Amino acid sequence: MNLKCMTIALAAIISCGFCQAQINSGGVKEDFKASSLNQPGQEFPQVNSQGYARFRIKAPQADSIRVSLGLGGQGGTRLVKNADGYFTGTTSGAMDEGFHYYHLTIDGGVFNDPGALNYFGSARWESGIEIPAKDQDFYALKNVPHGHVQQILFPSKSTHTSRRAYVYTPPGYGKGNKRYPVLYLQHGWGEDETAWSNQGRANLIMDNLIAEGKSKAFIIVMTYGMTNEIKWGGIKDFKIETFQTVLTEELIPYIDASFSTLTDRNNRAMAGLSMGGMETHSITLNKSELFGYYALLSGGTFNAAELKDKPKPKLIFISCGSREHPEGVKNAVAALKDADYNAVAYISEHTGHEFQTWRRSLRELGPLLFN
Repeated sequence: MNLKCMTIALAAIISCGFCQAQINSGGVKEDFKASSLNQPGQEFPQVNSQGYARFRIKAPQADSIRVSLGLGGQGGTRLVKNADGYFTGTTSGAMDEGFHYYHLTIDGGVFNDPGALNYFGSARWESGIEIPAKDQDFYALKNVPHGHVQQILFPSKSTHTSRRAYVYTPPGYGKGNKRYPVLYLQHGWGEDETAWSNQGRANLIMDNLIAEGKSKAFIIVMTYGMTNEIKWGGIKDFKIETFQTVLTEELIPYIDASFSTLTDRNNRAMAGLSMGGMETHSITLNKSELFGYYALLSGGTFNAAELKDKPKPKLIFISCGSREHPEGVKNAVAALKDADYNAVAYISEHTGHEFQTWRRSLRELGPLLFN
């Protein structure tokens, strides 16, 4: 098969687990539009006002095409080939609002969709699709003052190399002598330091919160959590020590030397989604003298016993989607409050283990930090 002459257009789905897609036009509104994450000029994949997605793939030499969805690319649906050489289909139900990864399996080979932009997830560059959300205004690009996201390279003696991080500096940074608190914000398994600004739109969320007067201005530092060397399903084998050294002994000193930061623990926070939350949990317990604010986004919980005899955090924020384990989050926060900790629970409605949960979590977390 000559892959270069294929014209591919598709959409895919994930909704806290992996949903199946099939050709199903009954009850589906025919108001489909190109996804906002398509390559310039590409008509497909498409989404409609109900949250359905539609895909069309021209591959006359192919025998089998399947859409693989979500973290790890599991699940998937075989598409139906028509006489004109197109494989077509519409999802059998509405997808969760927000961002989703996907790829194609064509006759056993894995390919990205040239109609869509690519995002690093599942330990590879995956195609992405955006289902418009009813509350998408909080991460929309608006006519407000904007901060900057810049790439930095910092020296790491422990790993014998230079390592990369992305740093968000808020609007107004560098105009005067003001110093800023810092949030160290970690991605999940399969992702890297690009995730929070690309998939998560962290910079736009903060720009909008600051413009609305809802959040203090602070710096965000996003670096690779060294998680992807662990294969899917082997997370229990991950050891925190190597990344902990990079973060606490190399990156934090570099940031404090290179940016206008406030360097005491009450002006430093750590947060992470999923496996990044697990990293946050371990590092804030091991290095509690460095961080005053802790946040786990779909990344486990804290309990009072493990926090005992350590410097008391100013805030513990724990969140997840309503399709994950909300009772566990609520119960953990209630127990922390009973033990006299300032703890906050947030549950994202109608979402699972996905970026809409984490975008909303950052929207809720930002105003609580450094007050």
